[in-house]
Amino acid sequence: MKGNQKTLHRQIRSQFHGKRHIPFVADVHEIGHGRDIAWTLRAKQAPEHISEAWIGTSWIVEVTARGTRDGRPFQATHLFLTSLRTTPEALLQLVRDRWSIEGWHWIRDTQLREDAHRYRGNGAGVMATLRTAALNLLRLAGFRSIRTGLQAVMHDITALLAMARRLPEPTPAEL
Repeated sequence: MKGNQKTLHRQIRSQFHGKRHIPFVADVHEIGHGRDIAWTLRAKQAPEHISEAWIGTSWIVEVTARGTRDGRPFQATHLFLTSLRTTPEALLQLVRDRWSIEGWHWIRDTQLREDAHRYRGNGAGVMATLRTAALNLLRLAGFRSIRTGLQAVMHDITALLAMARRLPEPTPAEL
């Protein structure tokens, strides 16, 4: 739920403030990739005024992520409406999976300006494939920052070709 639905955002947020009973809670702790984040999901049945206005809504959900990213404090709280009826743990995993996809799209848009391109037909698919290949090559070459990787190879065809010839490191399962 983004802030562009101001009334709904305020209504949902108010349901999680104070000492209200929140019947469904799930927690998970993630450490890795420079992050140490505790995720907490709290969910409850949508109040009548929300479920009437937003047909099909079963639950309102608050997800909070707190911890550190690259040594800096981090906190984010997001609100959701959902029609899914599942366990809080499964719902939290769905939210985290969605954010990992959104993170990939955010990188593609901020670093490669993908949303600004106006390719149509086969051109759109070809360019998307090339952008994906470029991002994967930068990751395989060890760049944690896409921006740094792009700056390192954008004017160096030798470095770019060396990256293209590089073989991925075997995973522990493949050893």
